[in-house]
Amino acid sequence: MTPTPLPLLSSGKVRDLYDAGDGRLLMVASDRISAFDVIMEEPIPDKGRVLTAMTAAWLEELSDLAPNHLISADTADFPEGAAALDGGLEYLAGRTMLVHRAEMLDIECIVRGYLAGSAYKEYERQGTVHGMAMPAGLLHAQALPEPIFTPSTKATEGHDLNIGMAEAIDIVGKEAAEAAAELCLAAYSRAATRAEEQGIVICDTKFELGYIDGRLSLCDEVLTPDSSRFWPADDCAPGTNPPSFDKQPLRDWLEAQPWSKTPPPPPLPAEIVEATSTRYVAAYERVCGRSLADWYGA
Repeated sequence: MTPTPLPLLSSGKVRDLYDAGDGRLLMVASDRISAFDVIMEEPIPDKGRVLTAMTAAWLEELSDLAPNHLISADTADFPEGAAALDGGLEYLAGRTMLVHRAEMLDIECIVRGYLAGSAYKEYERQGTVHGMAMPAGLLHAQALPEPIFTPSTKATEGHDLNIGMAEAIDIVGKEAAEAAAELCLAAYSRAATRAEEQGIVICDTKFELGYIDGRLSLCDEVLTPDSSRFWPADDCAPGTNPPSFDKQPLRDWLEAQPWSKTPPPPPLPAEIVEATSTRYVAAYERVCGRSLADWYGA
């Protein structure tokens, strides 16, 4: 008898989420890629495997700091209905995690160690980051005096909005907001130290937290190129714009096209697809010090 495919709960820009029963979810990282909030037509080979392999590596590294949602990334442990999904276990291998359901916090938990992105734009305007006063004279890509917890809203439509700790407390409560800040700062500090040993600077990163059996836990993706800015330490200096191990080749190419940044996107040349894939694989191998050839689905 052919097993019934697991029920699809949601399909996002990158991840597909299935009900695996018994308080579990099957989280599948596709090779889809988005830029400027538009999903490209062409998949990026190995992107889903990179996101999953990096998350699993970091959850292992941070396991003494907090529980996490990961049960297994081995297809042998997946429920019967997984094999009936499109592509079967061969497609799922390496890009999929069986995880515990969690009661997710309704804030994005961002930690910044360096000045970049929206934080730098705010600092240029008013000398603050998420409303917190910063020393004068800081440059782009300069280390902050110490890493800071800078939450944002979780927007169901449009962009997340940067908020301060007071607003975070209003959304999730004082105990949860303070526990999230403590955990995320500790996780960033650990990760930044480990990455530095590999010659990588973690500029900033976004954590997703939720409660599993009443305990605040690391969930979703952790310290990947989609949730973090990784810079090569030997090419990172205050006042510069360091190259990131992320979708930058794609974004740079799209910026040069006569495109309105609304669907449909322009077709991606093969060399841009390949360059972006190479960038993601390099992120995993350099940041985690492991070979993607050794991960599931190779």
